[in-house]
Amino acid sequence: MSTSIEDIEEIARKCRVEIVKMVYRAQAGHPGGSLSEIDLLAALYSTRMRVRSDDPKWADRDRFILSKGHASPGMYAILAEMGFISHEDLKSYRVLGGVCQGHVDMKW
Repeated sequence: MSTSIEDIEEIARKCRVEIVKMVYRAQAGHPGGSLSEIDLLAALYSTRMRVRSDDPKWADRDRFILSKGHASPGMYAILAEMGFISHEDLKSYRVLGGVCQGHVDMKW
């Protein structure tokens, strides 16, 4: 895992844009918690966590528990940036039946 600080900063920047878009589109949500967590999520998912977007149910994967449910836009943004969900899925934030609900589901 040779991701540079600059790479992590760029991942976080892209995620911040997506967080603002999600909350704006939904006209609901709490952007503050997501914006404040995204540097940590970007660093963990891009350098430390043992996860595979091509095998999300890999038995030996690391798990991240987001106990602050209202910060779900940050989690969805990093999952999209890392390839676990599509950027198109982000448009379903807080849409009934969409992939990205108000609180993160355990399947992600």
